[in-house]
Amino acid sequence: MTNKAAILVAGGKGTRMGGPVAKQYMPVAGKPVLMRTLSVFHKVDPTIDLILVLPESDFLYWEDLCAQFKFKIPHRLVAGGNSRFQSVRNGLHSLSTDTKLVAIHDGVRPFVAESVISESFEVAEQAGSAIAVIALKDSIRKLRDDGKSFYEERQYFRLVQTPQTFQVDKIKKAFAVTELQQFTDDATVYENQGWQVTLISGNPENIKITTPEDLGYAEFIAAKQLSNR
Repeated sequence: MTNKAAILVAGGKGTRMGGPVAKQYMPVAGKPVLMRTLSVFHKVDPTIDLILVLPESDFLYWEDLCAQFKFKIPHRLVAGGNSRFQSVRNGLHSLSTDTKLVAIHDGVRPFVAESVISESFEVAEQAGSAIAVIALKDSIRKLRDDGKSFYEERQYFRLVQTPQTFQVDKIKKAFAVTELQQFTDDATVYENQGWQVTLISGNPENIKITTPEDLGYAEFIAAKQLSNR
């Protein structure tokens, strides 16, 4: 029994994609997004406990997709909640008592690097947490309520990705609170306990597929990966 788990959160309805099928089920280079994401984690560690959090109403649809694409990677389904916070908490409640480390990942980030996943577990085991981030390329400005804006030094900021990996006992304690508006990701829930998060380098290709433009870029990334094999 592995002491590692990964919770892949995909509870959204995909309204920003503008189509009848939610983004997590749409194909990229002939393979549904969620299957790509599950495959990366499985490749890093075939013994990892993979938990896929979906709207309960999508369970049968997902099972049909798995049959259609002959998708055999072992994973468990957990019903999502009304918010990302609630969906992650449901996933945490489903963990085995033997699980010591858990990576929480957006299901619609199928291009996370294997090395990032591996490092996240290694760092979280020692430090308690490991949050994947990347540096900004563009200049940034801070807006004020009066309409004025001010230049900010971009080297002091990072774009936050997933996975966000934690020691299970700590992240379970962090999620045993009332949901707050400032909980924009799992790191902010963790910080609410007064704990400092540890940052690791993510990979730029690890995009979150949200819009039709993202889907087009995802096709490009997938084609590039195939050509480099």
